[in-house]
Amino acid sequence: MRLFVHQLSVLDFSYLHPSRGLVGESWHVDIELEGGLDDQGMVLDFGEVKRQVKQLIDENFDHRLLVPADHKGLTLADRQLSFVLDNGQRIRHQGPAEALLLIPGETISTRSVAQAIHQTLLPTLPDNVESLQISLYPESEEGAWYQYSHGLKLHYGNCQRIAHGHRSRIRIWRDGARNEMLEQLWAERLRDIYIGTEEDLVAITSWNDQSCFRFAYTAEQGSFELELDAGRCYLMNTESTVENIARHIRERLEEEHPDSHFRVQAFEGIGKGAISESIGPAPQ
Repeated sequence: MRLFVHQLSVLDFSYLHPSRGLVGESWHVDIELEGGLDDQGMVLDFGEVKRQVKQLIDENFDHRLLVPADHKGLTLADRQLSFVLDNGQRIRHQGPAEALLLIPGETISTRSVAQAIHQTLLPTLPDNVESLQISLYPESEEGAWYQYSHGLKLHYGNCQRIAHGHRSRIRIWRDGARNEMLEQLWAERLRDIYIGTEEDLVAITSWNDQSCFRFAYTAEQGSFELELDAGRCYLMNTESTVENIARHIRERLEEEHPDSHFRVQAFEGIGKGAISESIGPAPQ
């Protein structure tokens, strides 16, 4: 017998890629359990799947920086990580151990992460569960979307980790009409980007003759630091919450088109986000 749960959870995280650098991601999690029936006539109670299994997945894989353990440019010692990209750029990260997760392989993929989840979950399941399958996949890519990383030092939960991220859609209405050109423009501007808060920018450094931004702050979970190429960063003068991101985009649009009314819907991963709209009614 097989038991399945579709979209058991959503993982929001960032990972290091040899060419793309720091990449934000959001994946649905499907699970399938195979085994004999217990004394209730079940492979596993759905309540236990949603409670125990989901909790283990979220605690171990959500809101972390996933690192390919076998990348040739990786150096890791005393919670300090250095990751050299194929083009010679470097990403440095420092923080609590639970902010990082090493995944076997030279790159991060749905397959490698699913295998890591499998190895984490299987020993915790009842004896009647003989095997399980994990499926990871992004949201359907309809319209404009982008992948970004950030950290929220004031957040009480795991969003305070300085390098976690999301795959996000964006919707923009100008004067009451959907404007896909502006959506694509902003999606390109924020794709594979680190959205940093100006207040957290503590130094401008150099690596291989390229300018780098160093961000650092102390949050409830500990001290965090991230340094990467300045060209891979986008600065805001507020915390990079999705509410502030939506408002920031709307305000920039109003500066560029002062006679227009805008409504910006910014997603934070899958199925959630914020809306910021110009003051006053949209033109009819």
